[in-house]
Amino acid sequence: MKIIRKIPVKQVITERSKERLVKQFNQNKQQLEQECQQLQFEQRKLQNKKGVSKHEVAKRFQQEIKKRKDKIKWIEFQLEQLDILPIGSEITEEEVETLVEVEEGSNWSDISDNKAIIVKDGIVIQIT
Repeated sequence: MKIIRKIPVKQVITERSKERLVKQFNQNKQQLEQECQQLQFEQRKLQNKKGVSKHEVAKRFQQEIKKRKDKIKWIEFQLEQLDILPIGSEITEEEVETLVEVEEGSNWSDISDNKAIIVKDGIVIQIT
């Protein structure tokens, strides 16, 4: 029988990967800021229409804007943490799913052990 198991992909921090992550975080932050501005514009546009509850429109748009502002705060926190991280440390970047063969008599601890894929500058350097 085969089962699906999640395995973390860890990235070794190098100068190059740090720069890439900072750029990626800043792009995501900029995108979220643009979405907030667009939502505010749409909110003003909708509130000027007749037959629309200004309170409901404001409430709904403020919820969406708040979600994005919370994500911006999270990105800012991640940028601060990235700045603190020393070169050579590992961060979990994502998780991938893998198929694992399980048979009667299989050692469960071997199957459920913490396995990981270690990546350095986009190249897999170790599978544990």
